[in-house]
Amino acid sequence: AGAETMKRAVELDLASRFQESLVCYQEGIDLLLQVVKATKDEAKKHRYRQKISEYMTRAEDIKKHTEKEKKDSKYHKQIRIEENATGFSYEKLFQEYLTETVSEVWVEDPYIRHIHQASRYLLYNFLRFCEMLVKGPCKVKTIHLLTSYDEGSGRSQQTSGLEEIQQSLRNYGVTLNVVFSSSIHDREIRFNNGWMIKIGRGLDYFKKPLGRFSIGYCDFDLRPCHETTVDVFHTKHTKKM
Repeated sequence: AGAETMKRAVELDLASRFQESLVCYQEGIDLLLQVVKATKDEAKKHRYRQKISEYMTRAEDIKKHTEKEKKDSKYHKQIRIEENATGFSYEKLFQEYLTETVSEVWVEDPYIRHIHQASRYLLYNFLRFCEMLVKGPCKVKTIHLLTSYDEGSGRSQQTSGLEEIQQSLRNYGVTLNVVFSSSIHDREIRFNNGWMIKIGRGLDYFKKPLGRFSIGYCDFDLRPCHETTVDVFHTKHTKKM
């Protein structure tokens, strides 16, 4: 398992997918350390330790490289979510970037609309996202939402749903500012610590659950996803609406 993990780490490294390769290097190093503990052959132990030292050096180099990219505002990480993939809840996707310094969030998504539109659960998805922000560890005080009006009869339900979320957030000391635009097309989420996340499908990358009592209905880590791409950037200055 350690050898396979390291092989994958090297492949990702050569493909310049440094963030993913770093995770594999760290997992592989942990596995090899376990092997060293269990090996009684001193010659084998010596070879393993040499390899571990090489991999640790490379992992440290990658860390320094990604930190420099972040500092220079050149950081870019891409995550590909495959069709029907699981394990991509909002917590898994965003938690890494929600540090304690985050106090303000901007969400641009044209389709935060009525829960029944096209059998989607778009307002519920936004509510889930807000719940994640409330739980922390960040100290969010303000959420800005830029979206478009629902069409036809769904508009009043969209508005009342967002007002209910707004009131509920207020009980937790969080202000939700909602702005509607008829020309918005982009989908992106920004945090005031400099992180920007662009998801091809916006917050609506989860598939409709098979039923109200099916696995994945409550736990989004178990909910199958639509195929989409997530791009993560770090910028020194986050634009405001």
